[in-house]
Amino acid sequence: MGARLRVFLTGEQDKTLLNLRTSDAPQKVKDRAEIIRLNAHGWYVEKIAAHFNWTPQTVREVLQSGNRWVCTSSFCPNIAPK
Repeated sequence: MGARLRVFLTGEQDKTLLNLRTSDAPQKVKDRAEIIRLNAHGWYVEKIAAHFNWTPQTVREVLQSGNRWVCTSSFCPNIAPK
């Protein structure tokens, strides 16, 4: 087993990702934002994977890719994509 993946968000970043839940963003974007938020709040990859019925590897890919999966200028103006 590798090192634990952990994302750290500022309060503003967390709020921006939370606001995606009620936006017009595609469901895939909303799910990825929630995965990042849950990890930042202490959930382990395996627990997130079980919650979304995804494989742990898919969750790891979302976390390792960070903002690229979630944020575009139209959905997350406060978080610049990589």
